Amino acid sequence: MTTMGIKTVLHPVSDLAAAKAVYTALLGHAPQTDSPYYVGFESEGQHIGLVPAGGAQSPSAPVSYWHVGDIEAKVAELTAAGAAIQQPAHDVGGGRLVATVTDVDGNVLGLVQDN
Repeated sequence: MTTMGIKTVLHPVSDLAAAKAVYTALLGHAPQTDSPYYVGFESEGQHIGLVPAGGAQSPSAPVSYWHVGDIEAKVAELTAAGAAIQQPAHDVGGGRLVATVTDVDGNVLGLVQDN
């Protein structure tokens, strides 16, 4: 099964307000989602998310998310190939499912399925 490419990247940040200012300057516009636990920018078909470091949903390093049509099938395909489930598929709101797996070297691969 193929993917729809990397369209989402989440960045853990130590200071959400300061990071928001930097990414606003980088992208040239304000975020579309702006909350105390998540700041999200849409830019040229990409989603850039800022997550407070150390939080329950925060990665320890930036994570690229591959968009897929069937997240459970892709997780099964990846684990059959040697990946390990880090975080099983779960709904993060609005029917969006996310999961993370690690490759054989421990690199984190994110998966997203939008319904």
